[in-house]
Amino acid sequence: MDLEPAVSEVAWPAPAKLNLFLHVVGRRADGYHLLQTVFQFLDYGDHLNFKLRPDRVIRRASGLQGVPPEADLVVRAARALQAVSGTAQGVEIAVAKRLPMGGGLGGGSSNAATVLVALNHLWGTGLSAADLARLGLELGADVPVFVHGQAAWAEGVGERLSPISPPEPTMLVIDPGVSVPTGAIFGHAELTRNTPVRTIHGLSLADCHNDCEPVTRALFPAVGAALDWLRRFAPARMTGTGACVFAPFADRTSANAAGKAVPREWSWFIASACNRSPLITRLAQARGA
Repeated sequence: MDLEPAVSEVAWPAPAKLNLFLHVVGRRADGYHLLQTVFQFLDYGDHLNFKLRPDRVIRRASGLQGVPPEADLVVRAARALQAVSGTAQGVEIAVAKRLPMGGGLGGGSSNAATVLVALNHLWGTGLSAADLARLGLELGADVPVFVHGQAAWAEGVGERLSPISPPEPTMLVIDPGVSVPTGAIFGHAELTRNTPVRTIHGLSLADCHNDCEPVTRALFPAVGAALDWLRRFAPARMTGTGACVFAPFADRTSANAAGKAVPREWSWFIASACNRSPLITRLAQARGA
């Protein structure tokens, strides 16, 4: 038996997501907020590499500085899949981070979903996407949409998903350099929690908004400054609870022109919006290999 670790030679993407809008429509008795939102992916994000082990050891070869392995969603996702599947295999996971923490781009949830999807394939555990999504929901409310990998209208705490196909423009994304803790925004007394429930039929994104924006602006003025600056060029919005803001452009040339004018204290990138996640494309390639 070959005991040398197997390697996934091509990295697995953990793409960013955008909330094209975010309405808070209520709150459950357990404190979780009821939401309506549209998730869309970007062809930009983190990348993960996997080396399989025969000894059940799960090791983070690289990851977030200051985050212990026990708290890292990457490690927690691998352990959860190992436990539910009963596999005798282990893995070493290396994460190449590009998405900022506290940026509203879903980096941690996307990393967790990529671990579930990739290891389900590499370990040969045979779980369905629905199985992985249920497992992912225990790790975070946004994990299921990354597992399914389809742009979606989302309700509940973000786990009730309906496929949707909004336009796929070029996006300019600005990171104003602050980390916004989701709990601080959702726990704030001034957060609007009674936006009327909408239906997907006849929905116009132009009539929607992000209920978290006023609170995030008040607590993190840099986010508001980035929004105000970007709105000079295009209809900008904040994703999730922030801190990143984004705006659609007709093409990369116009997006790049705006990007070059971004104040130096902020970072930015350009990406294409996509309704099919790069993770699902990578899975299809692996299955066809």
